[in-house]
Amino acid sequence: MNKTLRHASVFFGVLFFALLGRATWIHAVSGESLAKDPNNRRNLIEAFSRPRGDIIVGGRPITGSIEIPGSELLYKRTYSDGPMYAPVTGYLSQAHGATMLEGVHRAILAGTDPRLHHNVFDALIGEKTAGGNIVTTIDPDAQKAAYKGLTDLGAKGAVVALDPRSGKILAMASTPSYDPSVFAGNSHKEGEEFTRLDADKAKPLSNRAIREAYPSGSTFKLLTAAAALEHGTVADINAPSNVSSPYQLPDSSARVPNVVPDAQCDKVSMKTAMQWSCNNVFLDAALKTGVDRMRETAEKFGFNQEHFLPIRTAAATYPDKLDKPQTALTGIGQGSLTSTPMQMAMVAAGIANNGTVMKPYLVEQIQAPDLSVVDKTAPQAHGQAVSERTAKKVQDMMEHTVREGSANGARIEGVTVGAKPGTAEHGLNVDDELPYAWFVSYAKQKDGTSPVAVAVFIDPKDMNISPSNIGGGRLGAPIAKAVMNAILQ
Repeated sequence: MNKTLRHASVFFGVLFFALLGRATWIHAVSGESLAKDPNNRRNLIEAFSRPRGDIIVGGRPITGSIEIPGSELLYKRTYSDGPMYAPVTGYLSQAHGATMLEGVHRAILAGTDPRLHHNVFDALIGEKTAGGNIVTTIDPDAQKAAYKGLTDLGAKGAVVALDPRSGKILAMASTPSYDPSVFAGNSHKEGEEFTRLDADKAKPLSNRAIREAYPSGSTFKLLTAAAALEHGTVADINAPSNVSSPYQLPDSSARVPNVVPDAQCDKVSMKTAMQWSCNNVFLDAALKTGVDRMRETAEKFGFNQEHFLPIRTAAATYPDKLDKPQTALTGIGQGSLTSTPMQMAMVAAGIANNGTVMKPYLVEQIQAPDLSVVDKTAPQAHGQAVSERTAKKVQDMMEHTVREGSANGARIEGVTVGAKPGTAEHGLNVDDELPYAWFVSYAKQKDGTSPVAVAVFIDPKDMNISPSNIGGGRLGAPIAKAVMNAILQ
């Protein structure tokens, strides 16, 4: 062999072994990451190659799969009552991914979760199986009442209903909403529809029930009362407070008035203050309880942490390092304090459940394709937020507020109902926006237990409503009442 051929042989030999080494590296080291790459077209084709499992509400599927003739992505998702259930299901789109339960439980629904295989060997060899089902805790009648209440108002808002005894989420509605079916595929028209929804200033794709936090206004007075009673700031809910109205904020020239005449709130008891939502008593209670003990109680109810339903929620916030005026303002749900509707439902549910806050959950069980149960959620306590004695005192005030006060729009004949309405300014120094409206409530059975607690949130912007007609009692009470009735019946 001459010198030229020998050099060429060595050169091509090096190239061959380099290529072999690269192929081995890709297969052994990078193969899994490449296989899982979302931009890998084969993955997309595989994901939509067969029908998926379903999301179940009230014993019936609210999702489905339809075949698409002539497409390499053979199936796409369909939704029943899509806008009503969108905050629960989320969407599964061939072009835009998945959210909410569709995203969290994608592997179960697609049939790729190892738990769905009959044995370990099937899982190891990648044996295909049909998709499993996600059985939700949602009550269809309660969900319908929540969604109808919001849409009848034409409101931006949200409703959350919980079973205080277990933490089951009975309803979770958000408006304006969207139909996930209209962009489930990857056509040009469906892409345009998603772009339109994503750009809409009303944010229909946002789940206001769990993903957005707002000032909670006077509904937070429930937590202020609980904190003040638990820590001994207030001992007797019927005793005069000796707190003047309007209230002079400490270290400030500002005086905080009341919605009702100040004379109606001057030096009244905490029970009367709850009845008419008097700011002065709760401002003073928060200030005297102190920022650390207020925050401690708020965190026991679930503030300052995300919750997993299994969908992740935004965290409600009770800030630290507050000065005296800021601490007082948190007593009426203002200042830099924020809450999600889910969090305020947890507050109402914890009080109704005698101080024990249960972790909210949305999935009752996971089913295999043969409907056998793969996994089931067991109720779990978040913790004891306040003592039973404190909780019962707050219940007393809430029930009195329904019988004799500002929450009487939630009264249900023959049923004990406790509630608290509220309005909330958008924040400090924000005067040009209509206030938010809130309403939280619970209903009791004859044995004293509560099967339902509700939080209603309404943003009246674009509702063509005057400020004088905005109030949790006016706007939120009828919705809360309808949801409670749906569960009670």
